[in-house]
Amino acid sequence: MVSRRDLLKGAAAAGALSLAGGAGAQAYPSKPLRIINPFAPGGGTDAFLRPLGAKLSNTMGQQWVIENLAGAGGTVGATAAAKAPGDGYTLFCGAVHHTIAESLYTKLPYNIEKDFVPITVIAYVPQVVVVHPRVPVNTLQEFVAYARANPGKLNFGSAGNGTSHHLAVELFKQQNKLFMTHIPYKGAGPMMQDLLAGQVDFAFDGMGTSAPQIKSGKLKALAVTTAKRVPAFPDIPTMAEAGVKDYLVSTWYALWAPKGTPAEAVNRVQQEVAKAFQDPQMKQIWYDQGAEVGGNTPAEFGKFVHAEIDKWAKVVKASGAKIDL
Repeated sequence: MVSRRDLLKGAAAAGALSLAGGAGAQAYPSKPLRIINPFAPGGGTDAFLRPLGAKLSNTMGQQWVIENLAGAGGTVGATAAAKAPGDGYTLFCGAVHHTIAESLYTKLPYNIEKDFVPITVIAYVPQVVVVHPRVPVNTLQEFVAYARANPGKLNFGSAGNGTSHHLAVELFKQQNKLFMTHIPYKGAGPMMQDLLAGQVDFAFDGMGTSAPQIKSGKLKALAVTTAKRVPAFPDIPTMAEAGVKDYLVSTWYALWAPKGTPAEAVNRVQQEVAKAFQDPQMKQIWYDQGAEVGGNTPAEFGKFVHAEIDKWAKVVKASGAKIDL
């Protein structure tokens, strides 16, 4: 005779395999997943999202279809994702930029904490100071001295107004009393193209985008913005080692779902991401780009997002920056 406890266990197991929908509900996922990337192709988000999407397309049995919706520092794609159905079949791959946006923009059409459900971080990425070879410097100290001697001459690219790439340089400018010109792009990919072409002089870029250019010698790397050197690039000093004290900035990329997405879908995606990072080949892809794997739980990621919003609000306030959409 089957006990009531056994029946409850069976019901719980069935619920874990399907989304709410009554009789006949199919195992999740039962169709392709749409992943909104709010930046242009070729940027840091793509560098991690695409290999992860390929991996999860296999392990989850449904294709991860990545859609780039770039513009306004990542807020165009975020707005579209916030309006998507919370059915588990649209996800959003955002970044640290979306915690900055909460205090930087005078009015956002969404709220990253209220309109999204946190899933997990997919990559923690150092930023690196990279300069075009024609800039006559080889160290960070030489760079600061050159910038001071040539106020307004140097320009820098970013993935867009209000992104971490932008504010990282603004913070650096404040601390070192420098005057430089900002040129925003619709993502790190197009910014990198112009940096390689010499249209901009330098950038504080995510290591994921810059790693191939540093390895090939197309860009000069002056320092990483983290407390420790990056194992994959042991010859690049930290900011502190290069002579700039009290400066720490890093980039991260993560997955959210629109508000109302069932917990079964959120937990399944997080578990599959964490499982993917147990694969040595996946770990190597992240390592080669100077990054650390993610995989934290939705609860842990939610707390992290809240702390990041508070941290960047202080930087935005000190910079005096405000952007109108």
